[in-house]
Amino acid sequence: MVRIIIIGYMGAGKTTVGKALAKQLGIPFYDLDWYIESRMRKTVQQIFAERGEEGFRKIEYNMLHEVAEFEDVIISCGGGTPCFFDNMDYLNGQGDTIYLKATPEVLHKHLLMGKGIRPLLQGKSPEEMRQFIVSQLETREPFYNKARHTLDVNLLDSYDKINISVSRIRQMLNV
Repeated sequence: MVRIIIIGYMGAGKTTVGKALAKQLGIPFYDLDWYIESRMRKTVQQIFAERGEEGFRKIEYNMLHEVAEFEDVIISCGGGTPCFFDNMDYLNGQGDTIYLKATPEVLHKHLLMGKGIRPLLQGKSPEEMRQFIVSQLETREPFYNKARHTLDVNLLDSYDKINISVSRIRQMLNV
């Protein structure tokens, strides 16, 4: 049974790498935020607006416990998922955890280019966003660093580099 769980800050490439890895291994991929949206029939942004971050985190916790029971699966978690409740310890008990690590500068660049709406970044100027990323990384890294494996993804800017990252993960996990 294969269960690979990808964590890291928003914009690190968790979904991109997860999809590519799942395609190579021929197993399903689940993005936890997409799973939540599908089950709740609302966007993450709507859930945040209606219930606040605390309400969202409770839903996320419950959905995480559903999807992390699936077998032969790759899961990409939201950036905050490992940082609440006992989620990181739970994830380590469920499968192989991989932290996709990038510098605040790289994450900032990815998030500025990103198409998706990020509730935690709404209304922030580029400079406020950069400071927010630096601050949140300081808080979140102790959780991310509990992952069994870490992969530097600072240069994840082309399909070739995505494939190199996927190959490195396969070597790390022997899959």
